[in-house]
Amino acid sequence: MADEDDLKDDEFMGRAGPIETDYVPRKLVPSRVLAAPPGVRQAAEESGRALQIDFLDDAAVLRMLHLRYWDEATMYESGCGSAFFAIPVPVALFGYWGGYAQYWEPGVGLSAYYAVWALSIVVGLLVIARRARRQWGDRPRQKIRARAKEYRRLAQMARQHGADVPDFYPYYGPYPFAAKFYADAEELELPQEK
Repeated sequence: MADEDDLKDDEFMGRAGPIETDYVPRKLVPSRVLAAPPGVRQAAEESGRALQIDFLDDAAVLRMLHLRYWDEATMYESGCGSAFFAIPVPVALFGYWGGYAQYWEPGVGLSAYYAVWALSIVVGLLVIARRARRQWGDRPRQKIRARAKEYRRLAQMARQHGADVPDFYPYYGPYPFAAKFYADAEELELPQEK
């Protein structure tokens, strides 16, 4: 996987494919290509007014895509991506071992084991829920997700009308939840901009 610092001026970090989790440099499709099919320019202008971004400004779109990558990377690093896999595996192994414990532990020991196992599941779920709520509930980041979701819709609309746009561009999911636009939320800055 390439580093974000190695990107060219017209590139952003995008998923390697529609269901891939690896990120690779992706080339920005210029706004003139997206706006070429009939009706897409008008839709981009209307969406831009509603979401407070100019979808026909390549620099603004590229900055938004960088922010969207930063949002996903931050979410994954906080455990929302890895915690879904890191917590259940040890709990499952712990439970599997517990299935054998019933044959050699007395009744009280087995009950204590199952109590600890159930408690570990509850604590794991609470940790995941807390992390997810903090990440998904952040209004400025939801604002970025809403913009990325609409940009993806516009790109696919242009593709359907004959524009030279790759499938699944820009390789971020549509995010049907946690992508509500909050007009009053503050604008995010990339960490290197601060």
